[in-house]
Formats: sequence, C-alpha cells, structure tokens
Amino acid sequence: MGLCASKDKKEKVIEGEVANGEPNGTATAAGAGGDGKQDTMVDAAVLAKLEEGYAKLAASDSKSLLKKYLTKEVFDNLKNKVTPTFKSTLLDVIQSGLENHDSGVGIYAPDAEAYTVFADLFDPIIEDYHGGFKKTDKHPASTFGDVSTFGNVDPTNEYVISTRVRCGRSMQGYPFNPCLTEAQYKEMEGKVSSTLSGLEGELKGKFYPLTGMEKAVQQQLIDDHFLFKEGDRFLQAANACRFWPSGRGIYHNDAKTFLVWCNEEDHLRIISMQQGGDLGQIYKRLVTAVNEIEKRVPFSHDDRLGFLTFCPTNLGTTIRASVHIKVPKLASNKAKLEEVAAKYNLQVRGTRGEHTEAEGGVYDISNKRRMGLTEFEAVKEMYDGITELIKLEKSL
Repeated sequence: MGLCASKDKKEKVIEGEVANGEPNGTATAAGAGGDGKQDTMVDAAVLAKLEEGYAKLAASDSKSLLKKYLTKEVFDNLKNKVTPTFKSTLLDVIQSGLENHDSGVGIYAPDAEAYTVFADLFDPIIEDYHGGFKKTDKHPASTFGDVSTFGNVDPTNEYVISTRVRCGRSMQGYPFNPCLTEAQYKEMEGKVSSTLSGLEGELKGKFYPLTGMEKAVQQQLIDDHFLFKEGDRFLQAANACRFWPSGRGIYHNDAKTFLVWCNEEDHLRIISMQQGGDLGQIYKRLVTAVNEIEKRVPFSHDDRLGFLTFCPTNLGTTIRASVHIKVPKLASNKAKLEEVAAKYNLQVRGTRGEHTEAEGGVYDISNKRRMGLTEFEAVKEMYDGITELIKLEKSL
C-alpha cells in the first residue's frame, strides 16, 4: 500500500490542512507536479513492495500495458517520486497491475497530480490505449455537437437490445478514490444528492444512498441492474473501495432511463440508457443532464488531457457509448466482427461487460477512443460502426 491510502494519521493531515483536496480548490494535472522531485521520502516498506512487485511483473507473461511500458529505466526513475499534495507514490499508481497480472491496463491515478508526476508511465499508456494520443497532443475542447444528428441505429428492433451512453466526471477540489477520507466521501455525496434533487422534467428522480439502504429498495435496484457492487479485485487492489458504502449512492429518474452513480469508480458516472437503438434520444438526454449538473458542480478538467478520471482509459471525453447487440451470424465469424470493430475503433466485450463471454450471440460493443476527439466524434464512431455491423449481419 502506498502513502496516499495507508495511514489514518495521513487522513487527519488531509482533513486538517487540505479539507477539499488540492489547496487551491482545483484538481488540475498539468504543471501540478513539476518534475516530481519532492522533499518527501518514499517509505522503505513501500519501496520494498515496489521492487518485489516489479520483479514478479517483469518475470510474468502479463499482457498488460503496465508491463509493456514499465521498463527498468522508467521504474527506477519514478519509484522515489511522490505527488505534492497527497504524497501518492508509484505504488499507489501501479499496485492494481502488480497484483493482477491479467489486467488489460494495470494503472490508476490516485490524484490529479499523478498524471504529471508519473507522466513517464502514464503518457505512453495513454498513447497506446487512446489510438496514438501523444504526449505532445492536446485534447480538443468539449463539444457535444448537434444532438439531433443521430437517429435510431435499428428502427426495426431486430438487432439492438439496448443502448447506453455514459460519461465520468470528477468534482473539482477533491482527489480520486484512494486519497479520499470518509469525511470527504460524505461531503461529496451531500453535494451530489442536493444537485441532482434540483433536476426537472424527464431527469427528475430520487437519490438513494447505499448506506442504510432498505432491503426492498436494494432488491429493486438489483432487479433494474442499477445497483453497483463494491469494486472488483482490480479496483480493490487500487484502494478504490475504502470506507464502503460511505458516500456512495445512486440516482435515477422516474422512467429509469437516466442514472447517476456517486463515488463508484469515479466521483460521478452519468448514464443515459433505454431499450432499443434510439441513440439520438439517449445522447440528447445525457447532454442535457451533464450541462445541468455542471451548472451546479464544477468538474475537474485539464487543458491537455480533457476531463480527469481515476482510470486513464476514461480520460478526455470520458464518453462510452455502447449497445447490447445480437449478431448471431457475425458471432460465428469472430474475426470478421473484430475486423469491422477495429476499423471504427470499437471495443467488443461479452454480454455482461469486460471479462465476460457473449451469451447467445449478444455482445456489448462500444467506442474505444475517448481522447483526441470530441464527444460528438466519439459517439459518431460508435454510431457508424454499429450501422456497418448491422448491414453486415443482414448480408450474411
């Protein structure tokens, strides 16, 4: 365990001196850490754990991006660095990937400054994952575009079971999960709850805190597939699940087509979804919601990386537009499916998401690129790709 998430003593320091995260009330990555040469020494136990974990990873057959880019040179250069405000170490960044050699990526940012201090590791991983987003590149300004552009990808309801568009947001002035204190979790939940309770029209709904949730409410949320569980082993290893279920909650509108997760993996996950393939309607609802929430809660944004998130795969637009789609013919020709997916930068997952199998030819397919393009362009890649897959399935 690194410094950021290790000791109660450390939490008291954070609560006392930096009640809301960064001292200036912002959570910006660029320039936050300079070259990362701070006065604080990395604890000997942390260094020992780093050395041991690195040796095991290097000797493993892991296919993670962490293993690919954590060369001995990069490791030695970063192992003694800490972030200025929260004193996060390289161990805080990589411990999930050290413990889980089957990770696809293997790193998380314990705080916004980590993206700068540990840039020698984050930058090549970001470039690899986000389709060539180089360290000299700058993410474009947030642009949702003309929401009426997208129609229904499957008007006859033959292929698309459901469609979902989500984005992640971090609240300005707070670190990410591993560095949050219980008091901060509760404070954030309060802000999110009061913000969402002000939503009107089709977004109007109710906030359900996970703490003290009644069994009947819990069961209903499970039945609706809305309830998120305590993090998986990848998040657990990254110290993203501390003080569970404090500060966690779920909001949904009356029609159950709009959902917000508070303090799951990111501070906020904003989700718009419904049955069928009407991407236009779903995207429009999401954009309306994000704009309404942003009026009341400032989001953490970086000029180069876009919207900041706990996991580097979600940076930039943070947008994931996905469909559950039934393509039995393409399912029996997985190579062709993957070929079309690659052409449109789509990610193909099993029915129940990452690390699962496709059940009955039903896949979860989404845009993969989130950086170096606008929100509108990210959703358009998915829209065009799914349109092409349906055309192909019909022709087989």
